[in-house]
Amino acid sequence: MGAYRVEDDYDYLFKVVLIGDSGVGKSNLLSRFTRNEFTLESKSTIGVEFATRSIRIDEKVVKAQIWDTAGQERYRAITSAYYRGAAGALLVYDVTRHATFENLERWLKELRDHTDSSIVIMLIGNKADLRHLRAVATEDAQAFAERESMFFMETSALESMNVENAFSEVLTQIYNVVKKKALEAGDDSTNLPKGQTISIGSKDDVSAVKKETMFSRIPSPPFSHQLRWLLRFSRRDSSNFSSAHAKAIADRKNSSSPKV
Repeated sequence: MGAYRVEDDYDYLFKVVLIGDSGVGKSNLLSRFTRNEFTLESKSTIGVEFATRSIRIDEKVVKAQIWDTAGQERYRAITSAYYRGAAGALLVYDVTRHATFENLERWLKELRDHTDSSIVIMLIGNKADLRHLRAVATEDAQAFAERESMFFMETSALESMNVENAFSEVLTQIYNVVKKKALEAGDDSTNLPKGQTISIGSKDDVSAVKKETMFSRIPSPPFSHQLRWLLRFSRRDSSNFSSAHAKAIADRKNSSSPKV
């Protein structure tokens, strides 16, 4: 398994959504994985944004289309439709803010209300680099993940810790689900249509999907359609900077500076 950079040449296209409260670091996880970038003073996402990256799994090129959804309540009507067709999800909280962990059950319910039970979910405890500010014990998060049948990792988008591992594991697990369902349906998973979107399904179309092959093969919507929607809704909210992480990092640097 490894990175694959020719974006127009792929065997599978998986849609993955990032969900969780505003300010937990979803956008930086996305930019770290897709572009190896981190923005210290990132602004809150409005509506939905997405980016892509391809990796190799079992000699197949898997392209991830990763959607970064707004965490603010006022944008939920915009983003809820984008759960449809998601094959995987990263459920993200901030290890330094316990309230973001407490809200996970609401996010998880919303996700499961809009997706099929086969969706692969990874619980992510982000900002693990801020060890001195930790408010959520790793053991508590592990217990929650086990109870809800989710994978779990702690990450740091700042230090690039476990970001690659988290996304790669989700994509690998989705690939395994798709391959298993193809075999159960009597298909040869190695001969699935090249360059097609693989959608695990949604609550609205689960019965129709099950009558076919337990997953649908839906071509991606024209990029021009996606771009028009994104230009309308994915502008940044200039009044809503996320500076808490920056302040914490600055405080940590100051506290570690030698006294003179």
